[in-house]
Parts: sequence; C-alpha cells; structure tokens
Amino acid sequence: MVGWIAWQDDQLTVEGATTRYHSSQHGTREFCSACGTGLFYRNPETLPGIVDIQSGTLDDPESLPPGAQIMVKERLGWSTGLADLPAFNTYPGMD
Repeated sequence: MVGWIAWQDDQLTVEGATTRYHSSQHGTREFCSACGTGLFYRNPETLPGIVDIQSGTLDDPESLPPGAQIMVKERLGWSTGLADLPAFNTYPGMD
C-alpha cells in the first residue's frame, strides 16, 4: 500500500532529476532517476492543478498524516482487516 498526498502542483519543488512515464492516456508517473523510487502521479484531466505525492518519500512523512481513505472501491478485500494483524517492530525473530 502507498500513502498519497494531494498537493498543489505549482507549489511543488523537487531537488534532483525525475523520470516520467505515461502510464495511461492522461496519467503520468514520476520516479527518482537515480534509484527508481516512485514519487508523483499527475492526471490533469481528473485532478487539474494537483500532483499526488507518495507520502513515504517525504523527509518527514509523520508531519502529514492521512485524513481520508480514497478509492476504496478498488481495495483488496483483505486490506480492511490490517489493523487486526499482529505488528512487529522488526522482522519477526530478529529482536
């Protein structure tokens, strides 16, 4: 799963090079040119003026917690029970 932040496209600044991939007729995804990490999604047809940013790539991802769950019609059935699963601080058995 990936957390996304909807941001005003004209307020985004990027340090370093990105590579763009046109993933659909109107959608474009951007990746770090050095390591391939997914960074941004743009679809001016559906989200004019908005860039979706993968929140895990922020310097401080804790600073912008989620405020909603969007596109849940496409979620996998098992994802609704994630909060009920055991949680481990590291890989199990590597404490």
